[in-house]
Amino acid sequence: MKRINPAKLLLSKWTATQPRHKEKHFLVTELFRDEQGRVLEIELQAVLTRRAERLAWQSLQDAGQWKIGWQ
Repeated sequence: MKRINPAKLLLSKWTATQPRHKEKHFLVTELFRDEQGRVLEIELQAVLTRRAERLAWQSLQDAGQWKIGWQ
């Protein structure tokens, strides 16, 4: 997988490799930063249900769970 620049994740699109509750496509809707401006966590929102979850941005690097873009 390509290297991910956490500062450019806002509004990026992701596909879950193992969808749950018919939620397959997701959008990064918010970045959570520390005092130095480094991205620590993201808010990932399901396109179908609008359910949001907060997780570490590094979890998107797991090719077993996520693919970049909507596929």
